[in-house]
Order: sequence, then C-alpha cells, then structure tokens
Amino acid sequence: MAWTMLNPDSSRRFERRPGHGPRLLPDGSTSFRLWAPAQPRIQLEVAGHPFHYPLEPGSGGWHEATVQDLGAGARYCFVLPDGKRVPDPASHYQPDDVCGMSELIDPLSYRWRDHRWVGQPWHTAVLYELHVGTFTQQGTFRGAVEKLDHLVSLGVTAIELMPVGAFPGCRNWGYDGVFPNACARAYGRPDDLKYLVDEAHARGLMILLDVVYNHFGPEGNLLSLYAPQFFTERHRTPWGAAINFDGAQSGPVRDFFIGNALRWIEEFHFDGLRLDAAHEIIDDGPWHFLDELGARVRASAPNRAVHLVLENEENEAGRLVREAGRRPLSFTAQWNDDVHHVLHTAATGESCGYYADYRGDTLKLGRALAEGFAFQGEVMHFRGSARGEASWYLPPDAFVAFIQNHDQVGNRAYGERWHHLATHEARRAVAAVYLLLPQIPMLFMGEEWNAPQPFPFFCDFDGELAEAVRSGRRAEFGHLAEFSDPRRRDTIPDPVSEATFKSAVLCWEDLDEPGHAQWLAWYRQVLAVRRAEIVPRLRLLTGGEGGYFIRGPQAVTVQWLCRGGTCLRLNANLSDVPNADFPASRGRRLWLEGGRDAQGALRPWTAEWLLVDT
Repeated sequence: MAWTMLNPDSSRRFERRPGHGPRLLPDGSTSFRLWAPAQPRIQLEVAGHPFHYPLEPGSGGWHEATVQDLGAGARYCFVLPDGKRVPDPASHYQPDDVCGMSELIDPLSYRWRDHRWVGQPWHTAVLYELHVGTFTQQGTFRGAVEKLDHLVSLGVTAIELMPVGAFPGCRNWGYDGVFPNACARAYGRPDDLKYLVDEAHARGLMILLDVVYNHFGPEGNLLSLYAPQFFTERHRTPWGAAINFDGAQSGPVRDFFIGNALRWIEEFHFDGLRLDAAHEIIDDGPWHFLDELGARVRASAPNRAVHLVLENEENEAGRLVREAGRRPLSFTAQWNDDVHHVLHTAATGESCGYYADYRGDTLKLGRALAEGFAFQGEVMHFRGSARGEASWYLPPDAFVAFIQNHDQVGNRAYGERWHHLATHEARRAVAAVYLLLPQIPMLFMGEEWNAPQPFPFFCDFDGELAEAVRSGRRAEFGHLAEFSDPRRRDTIPDPVSEATFKSAVLCWEDLDEPGHAQWLAWYRQVLAVRRAEIVPRLRLLTGGEGGYFIRGPQAVTVQWLCRGGTCLRLNANLSDVPNADFPASRGRRLWLEGGRDAQGALRPWTAEWLLVDT
C-alpha cells in the first residue's frame, strides 16, 4: 500500500491508498496492479495457466486485475501489447533472476518471535557493516545468523546490511539492484531474511538495511518500456537520467520507493534504513522526497525506535535536526566521510583525489572530531565549489564515524583494507580515536581481526555490459600516476570474474591465528570501555558542546562539556613525531594508546581519553 499525507505542516496524519505490487486477499484471490502509463493495455500471464488475464486500464496510468485461486508460490509476469514479457517491478521475489517471472509471496507466512522488540536507542549503536554474500562462506542470510554471537561478544549493537534487493546474477555489491522489494535469490528467500532479523533481535541487536533510491542497475530494469515517467532528463546523475521525484506524474514514483521503505520497516521488522547517495535524489518540488520519506516512515512505527541514516555528500546538517528530547525530526544520522578522510590521510599520508583537501589540515581534523563536518560551507577544491552546512550545534550521535566501509575499501583499485596502508601504531591510535568518539562508530566486516581479505568491486554481468564494466573499472584509475602504464591497469582485479568475488569472502578460521586474535581482543576491550564510559554520557551531549585546540601538525585536543560538570577529553597526536605542546594529563584516564615520554611529550601515534571534572 502507499500513503498520502493529509496535512504535512501540522497533523502528520496519513491515509492508506492502493500501491504497487500484488496483494493476497482474505478471500483467496490476488490483486495485481501495474503502473504502465505508456501502454494502452496490459495482460497478466501466470505460469501453468493456458490463457492471459487482461488488466483493466484505470486512471493515472494504472492497470489492475483480481485473479481467483492464486496463492503463494505462483509465478507470473506482465505481457505488453507487443508480446514482451516483463516481471513485476514491485516483485517480492525473483526465483529465476531479474529477467524471469515474479513469485507471489505470502507476507504473513513467517512466524515472528520478536513481539516485544521495540528497538534500541540510537546513542547505544555500534554499527557493523556487512555484505551478506562475502560475510560467510555460505554467503546467505542464514549463514550470517551463525556469526551473530560473535558480533554480540565483540560489542556490536547494530548490523547494517549492504543492499539486498534483487540484482542480476549471483554476486554483486547490491547497488545494481533492479527489484527493491525482492531480496536477492543468492542470499535466500524472504523468510530467510526475516529469520536473520528475528535472530538479531533475539540477541538484542538492531539491524538496518542499506537501500538505493537514486538509480536502478543497468541490467533487468525494463521500466522504460511501459513507465518512462519513472525517469526525467531534467536532472542528471552519475547513472544517467535521474529518477523522477518532482516532475509530472511523479506521485506513483515517490509512492514506489516510500512503499519499499515502509515494507522493510513494517513487514521485515528492520530497525532502520541507510539511504545510499541521498545527494543524487534530486527533487525541486515543494516537499522534498527525503522529507516525505522521513515523515512517513516515522508515522508508520510510532512505538518503535526506527533510525534513518543518510549518505549525503552535500553535508546538509539541516536534515539531521533534533526536536525537544533529542528525537530526530527526520533523519537520525549521516555517514561522516569527513572523519574518515582526516583520519585516513593522517595514518596513510595519501593525498590523491579528494584526500588532498584533508591531508595535513589539522584544523579540519579537530573540526571533524568535535563538530561533525570538516566542511561547513567552505570551498572544497576537489569539487571546485562550496560544500556543507554548519554542524556544530548537532549532537555527536548525528554522525557515523568509521575508518573503513565498503566504499573506502572497495573503491580502491585492489580493494585493499587499511592495514595494508598504515603502520600498526597508526592504526591502533586512529581506531582508538574513532571507536571512543562520541559519534556513532561503524566497523566494516572483518576489521575487528584485521581480516586479510580485500573487498574489491565485483558484479555478475555478461556480454557487452561485462566488458564495459571491466574496461570502465580500469579506466577509472587511469588518471593516477601509479596506473598510467596500461600494463599496470591490467593488474586491477577483473570485477566480473568469480575469482574477484571469492577473494573477498571472509575466512573465519583466521581467528585461530594469534595476530588476528590479538586484534579481536583489543577491539573488544575498546568497545567495552565505550559501552561503560562513553555511551552513558551521550545523552548528556545535546549539541554545541564540542571544541578543539590545535597542538601541532596532526595533533589536537578535543573535548566535550557534558551536563553535570564533567568533560570528555581526547588528546591525539596522529603524527610521526613527539609533541610537547599537550598539557599534563589530569582527570580519570579511560584509554591510552601510545603514551608520554620521560619529558611528558605525547609520543607519536598516541590517543589519550580522559574524563575531567570541571
């Protein structure tokens, strides 16, 4: 079903109206709806049935039919006037890949056990991003369940799944999905995904899902054949014509994606969503799609803690505003690329591309740690334009901090993790900073034991598309000096090779090796300190309490004044040389990575966390 807001400025009341996709009705019949404004007539084909069912054309480009005696498991597709067969764009499952028939799924077939689950407060979150296909050898939803106890013992409180919408073939990052409502068959069936959510809740774990509302993948998307109004040339994105969120006939398009968000929250019991590249959701209308989505999702689950997280290159702090009681008006938090960039460049010394705007800039280091965004309206030279809005007034938990994620690992030519790029001492100091930062920390799968497996870009395309992706991937790095030689570019892993995918699959047996076990023990210790000392104080930080002092190159003191007369303080020397400009330590020490020399100077790669009475 879709929703409509009656009074967006005051009442925030919504009413249901028929939406996209099939519905199993109480009388045993099934209702089918397809928005196909470019076609005069549509027929329904059901596997095993000798004839087609005509859909009745209605207003606004909708075509509808109700068919008796169809139940869960029936397979169907739509037939266009020229005989072309197309799956349901709102399909709930694609058992035979993205070009095959759709399968009817009973949304009530799974027997939930999480009836008392209402979620967890956001400030308690320690996120763990994982890719279902490479997280375990099984590469399935049920395979992931086997590792939930590991995450609990680590100190993780929330899982963030990379996109699981149906994509072509058997392997993909998930951002080439073409059926947002249908979980990828490579990972399991819908009830398998519900089982993963249920088992996470049974262990007290929140579980969020990464969703893609800015484009469809390049293979299997047939919307242009019957609903070209889904797209608009008035706006352009890196993937071509933008999705039509603000033009003529955009209502059904908005409903399609909002219905998807509601389905994940209501039917699958997800605790929240992460919106991929929200800056590419372009909407010049009076009520931005993001605002509508936030309002509708929150209205749909008034008695649950539901968290909405953005990836937003524009650093729009206004989307993260809180109301009284620290409850987000719309979005809960944003992935904070700025924190990653200042920490990554400090640890690795890299300065290519956008890293050049961060390397050696200690002011940005302090600002990103204390205030959230490093760019709050200043010109970013890599972009050639201003970026961001003031964020100092937001609480720290409006930002998600990380040193690795699928982008920052996988968008490297070889998909190498950062332990290949920085020294042991640098990595420990930087991890101690971000894991104890009042921002919400996020780990990337395997980070906690220094997993040696890379996470390169991979997909499962054929023919000309496969070759285009292969050559495009290598050309992407041609502007870098280290890849100026074509022979060097040829060493970049082939993204369509199964071997590239297999190289990313975590090997959990590595945990038996002492080096990996030691890293895991260290992460557990740090996260235990976070749980005991940082999390209780996050409720005391409502915004505007962060400040920083520059002590030297890549050396800062950052502090947050908590209500009740205490100050959380970080002394961080993220450089290769000692720094004597830090004042003597006072207060109760929460964590020390590195230390001070005999003269009291902070040694290279030191992170010292203190709790000070004010």
